[in-house]
Amino acid sequence: MVNKASGSFDAKSFIARVGERRSIVQYGKDQTVFSQGEPADAVFYIQKGKVKVTAFSSQGKEAVIAILGSGDFFGEGCLAGQPRRIATVATIAESVIVRIEKAAVVRLVRDETAFSEMFIAHLLGRTIRVEEDLVDQLFNSSEKRLARLLLLLANFGTDGKPEPVIARISQETLAAMIGTTRARVSFFMNKFRRLGFIDYNGGIEVHSSLLNVILHDQPQTKK
Repeated sequence: MVNKASGSFDAKSFIARVGERRSIVQYGKDQTVFSQGEPADAVFYIQKGKVKVTAFSSQGKEAVIAILGSGDFFGEGCLAGQPRRIATVATIAESVIVRIEKAAVVRLVRDETAFSEMFIAHLLGRTIRVEEDLVDQLFNSSEKRLARLLLLLANFGTDGKPEPVIARISQETLAAMIGTTRARVSFFMNKFRRLGFIDYNGGIEVHSSLLNVILHDQPQTKK
């Protein structure tokens, strides 16, 4: 449960002990985990793979909210009384995902201190990420937003181990996530490749040198 060497919570082994109220499902690429409007009755944990979280307006317009990977939870809105899903989650790579019934998660948060601390840290981290995304949208250029997104997808600057090769993600998806056009994404991707910041080899290989794009002229908020 708790890794004594690192002090970190071992979510995989702990979730394996949940019992009958959890199930583990293997998904292929481009499979839907749940759809917007479905009943919200469980929390999900990604053991392996990546998923895309999207929302659709009544006019059918799609917005990409997040790309999540190994070690991330999603669907936790049900714990705050959300009756139906407000987004659709689909895999963008082969994935192994744990589904834990809402009642089981509530019990774990109430009775298991290690799980509760880890889960609260996850929720706080997600809130901070949303705030950072908002600041990014308000103050940074689309070039810097793309660079930051690629670095986050590759786990640079996060607690996880860097994964320089990102699963194949379309330029349309990247454009939707940073609020620009596919043409602009294509222009910046070619520029990053020309400068040696990224490579294409089936997926997108991100080099740490891409940090140079966002380390300079950081957004300044008024104190």
